[in-house]
Amino acid sequence: MNTSTNISASDNTSEKMAQRLDVIVDAMQDIKAKKIIKIDLRKLHDRPTDFFVICEGESVTQVASIADNIQNRLKREIGEYPKSVNSGTVAKWVCMDYFDTIVHVFYPETRAFYEMEDLWSDGEFVRYEDA
Repeated sequence: MNTSTNISASDNTSEKMAQRLDVIVDAMQDIKAKKIIKIDLRKLHDRPTDFFVICEGESVTQVASIADNIQNRLKREIGEYPKSVNSGTVAKWVCMDYFDTIVHVFYPETRAFYEMEDLWSDGEFVRYEDA
């Protein structure tokens, strides 16, 4: 009986994670984010999280708007709040930690500087079309 409870809890966690990832990507697309990428890190031994979802905005205003939309939609649609949100006074990079998913919203030059995709190139990538 405990086994079916564990499977059920695991399935529920997987559904919740899939729902979170869908809302994040959709929220990015709402604000016309560019170069959206989801990186699945679950097969890596030294991973900091299960998923990175990365995108960029064409201005610091758009970067901030994308990050706000992600936070608002996750709160409204599935009742989730980030563990932490980090950004500077000028939004050239906003990082939101949702425990097993970390979201990075970059200004293009900042994204190029940090090269997150190269750093985590062993992960499995899903690229989304620009809106």
